[in-house]
Amino acid sequence: MVGATVPAVVEPRLVDTSASLDVEAFEEICSPRTDPADYPLALTISSNIPIYSGSALLARLSTPKGAHSIMAEWHRCLLRGPGVFVIERMFDPAADAPLLERCDAAFDRIIADEAQGRQTKGDHFAAGGKNDRIWNSFQKHAVESPQDFVEYYSNQLIALASEAWLGPGYEITAQVNIVKPGGAAQKPHRDYHLGFQSQAVTSLFPLPTQAASQLLTLQGAVAHSDMPLPTGPTQLLPYSQLYPYGYLAYRDPSFATAFARLAVQLPLARGDGLFFNPALFHAAGENVTQDVRRSANLLQVSSAFGKAMESVDRGLILKRVWDALKALWEKEGEEASLKVQAAVKAIADGYAFPTNLDLDPPPANGHCPPTQQDLVFRGLAEGWDAATFGRELDEYLAKRMA
Repeated sequence: MVGATVPAVVEPRLVDTSASLDVEAFEEICSPRTDPADYPLALTISSNIPIYSGSALLARLSTPKGAHSIMAEWHRCLLRGPGVFVIERMFDPAADAPLLERCDAAFDRIIADEAQGRQTKGDHFAAGGKNDRIWNSFQKHAVESPQDFVEYYSNQLIALASEAWLGPGYEITAQVNIVKPGGAAQKPHRDYHLGFQSQAVTSLFPLPTQAASQLLTLQGAVAHSDMPLPTGPTQLLPYSQLYPYGYLAYRDPSFATAFARLAVQLPLARGDGLFFNPALFHAAGENVTQDVRRSANLLQVSSAFGKAMESVDRGLILKRVWDALKALWEKEGEEASLKVQAAVKAIADGYAFPTNLDLDPPPANGHCPPTQQDLVFRGLAEGWDAATFGRELDEYLAKRMA
């Protein structure tokens, strides 16, 4: 090759956690002061977080380039800026008050109906049963109150925030969470996808893949109650999404200590919206009030890219090949066989989501229900015949259906 070449920097595929985590570097990354000039459409900057006026944003949407200018500013904020922004009055406190009241009444009916089943719901980053939680409030709201559901999700600012980060074709899911008086604070964490995986599983993903995963989801919340600071609104650490080892670091005690010192909280009013990069270090605060329930509809918006090109019925395939798979297991001797592992990874789904978190809740010692691969390895280890495996697989698949 003619001319000088620049030597490539060879970086390891996987991260040595003990050697890579640097809490001082983390604190330095989280130290910038947000410059209002970088966010000219914001109403103000509070605790390093841009705050927007819902009514001003809607007025701007009436101009030809209005939506593009808003989305450009929000994308910049989420990617390389504070990583979080607030929309005051995303739902107008006057005009939308009857809608929010009807939605809350629908949520209360759903919670009451589900309580009759006396099922202690698993929760992410909190003990099951301590809060009122509606898994898949998106679908349940639609079934319970279709007209209000349509009006609620016709909110233009939810659509604008979702498309700003993810582009078109996104999908919304939602979970209602009501934290009762005395509800404890969460531990700091990052969010779905890798924020839900164990340290051991996360460490198997190459660092660039870990960084890219934050581009696949947007976290949001609609305040369904006023949230003064004593109620424990979300603790947020602006700029923490920029730390490249964050998915491996958030469980480390030194990072939790840094989070406790540096995190900020913003009071929210009923109808306000909050959106943040899922890689942002955050944690729900403690509700120290005696009589105020902190209520929010948590939005998780997913990129169109989180899908395979073709629909594959893996359950059908597994039933058809079970005897052959079992024969390979018996021939190779144990789960550790590379051939068996390769076959199972090719055939069975190795990811816990999406699922029905009412019927397939996260276990007490983690955030992810068993995967299809876990079921297959269990069946092989226990020597299930085809009929037994078929029954277990049907039960597993049924629990995951909406």
